Amino acid sequence: MKVRKIPLRSCVVTKEKLPKQELLRVVRTPEQQVIVDLSGKANGRGAYLKKEKDVILLAQKKKVLDKHLECQVPDGIYQEMIDIINNK
Repeated sequence: MKVRKIPLRSCVVTKEKLPKQELLRVVRTPEQQVIVDLSGKANGRGAYLKKEKDVILLAQKKKVLDKHLECQVPDGIYQEMIDIINNK
């Protein structure tokens, strides 16, 4: 039986390479909206963050997502990610 390859992605804050399941994807859609992509398949420019509150708060403080997505990321997106982590 063939061993299936696990896709790895880099966290934009910690630079760690992790499986996609351990990361949150944030996307800037072609309509210039910023969303948290739980499916991992949304169309647009994406960036990955590790599913840890400290990492999300650091990204907010240093505006890492603003640089990667090339747009202003609202504070509500960071709060939404923290809520997603807390509910799991």
